[in-house]
Amino acid sequence: MTCQRTVARMIQSRLAPALVCALTLLLSPTVAGSQQSAKVYRIGTLTVSPADRAHHFLIAFEERLRELGYVKGSNVVYEHRFADGRPERLPELARDLAALSVDVIIAGNNASIAAAKKVTSKTPIIMTYSVDPVGVGFVAGLAHPGGNITGLTADVAAEIWGKRLELVREVVPRAAHVAVLSDPGFPGMPSAWKALENAATTLGVQLQSVDVRRLEDFDPAFTVISTKRPGALVVAADPLTYTRRREIAATAARHRIPAIYAFREAADEGGLMSYGVNIPGLYRRAAYFVDRILKGAKPGDLPIEQPTTFELVINVKAAKSLGLTLSQSLLLRADQVIE
Repeated sequence: MTCQRTVARMIQSRLAPALVCALTLLLSPTVAGSQQSAKVYRIGTLTVSPADRAHHFLIAFEERLRELGYVKGSNVVYEHRFADGRPERLPELARDLAALSVDVIIAGNNASIAAAKKVTSKTPIIMTYSVDPVGVGFVAGLAHPGGNITGLTADVAAEIWGKRLELVREVVPRAAHVAVLSDPGFPGMPSAWKALENAATTLGVQLQSVDVRRLEDFDPAFTVISTKRPGALVVAADPLTYTRRREIAATAARHRIPAIYAFREAADEGGLMSYGVNIPGLYRRAAYFVDRILKGAKPGDLPIEQPTTFELVINVKAAKSLGLTLSQSLLLRADQVIE
């Protein structure tokens, strides 16, 4: 009504018809609104794990983006792709995301990053827990990545592996034989194994490598562990062990083998203890990179971040089921104790 009265007065004052028309358009909220449409961003994620074992860290990622103003179904759409524990499926899933012209791709581990990098040199790629991204050729440097890739690395000093061995040995002082479950071809494992050997020499421990390079290797690996019955088990941080964490924890519990993991999800799901980076935390931080890029920043200009904190999580219930007594000093050092 206010607009109509204004126009009427203009007509009565014999203003030029062209000016009346222009002002009418400017004052019409319906017309002005129809000329604008909010940008809806499309974000793709590429994950080795099945959906049910990746759900929690993707929720953490979405929640942080919502806090930054990106509301699912309103101004952002998610395209999640899961390889169900089979890295060989990643290239196909990466091509699928590229065909959808997503605005950014969130790639978790090195296999996911490599698959995304192969299908696009333009779409921004955010790494969440890469290992040695400079050494494997993903980026030119941590401070100045260059290209279309940035994000976070899960790189830790090799000594962290020695620390894990020390922790599980603290829980089981008499463990003279310790098995290490890992993918020996995963980036970072050669230096990790060297650190484990150094710690084992100091502690008087004999190490046994149990290799898993694909999902089909787990059943034979479980047979080896159950047959050899090591005094303790160290589980590496790679996509396959992360995917099969529940089965690993269940096998260790069934054969009463104390185990330490590199990711807290295993302790949450029945494992004895874990020491390492917080993966949901890394995904929450990845949202910062997405926000910066969607607001115009170039991936190559955003420095890659390295972890600075590590969680020690202890599952007291699992310890009791194994007949272990945990020292008060160890429990006080834990970031979280699961009763």
